[in-house]
Amino acid sequence: MRRLLAGLLAVLVLAGCTARPADRPAPAALAGGAATLPGPVPADLALRPPPGDAPAAPAFTGGLTDGTPLTAARLWADRPVVFTFFSSWCTTCADRQDALSELARRHRDRVVFVGVAGADQADELQDYLRTHRVEYPVVVDEQQTVWRSYAVREPPAVVLVAKGGALLRGWPGGLDAAALEQRLGELVLAGSG
Repeated sequence: MRRLLAGLLAVLVLAGCTARPADRPAPAALAGGAATLPGPVPADLALRPPPGDAPAAPAFTGGLTDGTPLTAARLWADRPVVFTFFSSWCTTCADRQDALSELARRHRDRVVFVGVAGADQADELQDYLRTHRVEYPVVVDEQQTVWRSYAVREPPAVVLVAKGGALLRGWPGGLDAAALEQRLGELVLAGSG
């Protein structure tokens, strides 16, 4: 009987160490992770054809903030992509991020926004993403290999890729949301510019 009680006590102690109490919420998903990947392409998405002489955008696969792999070519296979290169410590990035986050929400699923964070600490990056309500996928580019493939030397920078992977335009030094929205209308979204 004593062994049975000792065994039962051991099971209860171990269960208490691994089970989450009902009153404690589940951990929040990491901002910029898989939950932020786009949904289906809207049926009414009308796009301008890319110029025939546009170079191909550098393809890459990188890990999102939660470790989920993201392959850029899969995203631009069926819709345009805006890459925003930033760091949590960049004051210009922070000054523009709220408006960019809102622009991304307005164009959700029609144009995919993807952040590419370089030279960042994981906890500082999460603070930045939550503070600025970044609701799109964010690739963690610790070694800045994606940055280099797009010739980004310092944040911020914005790059626009057409459906199919044509590199349309890049803006070293970034771009504010109003100017980016205008460029989306001029370069990729038919009927909006």
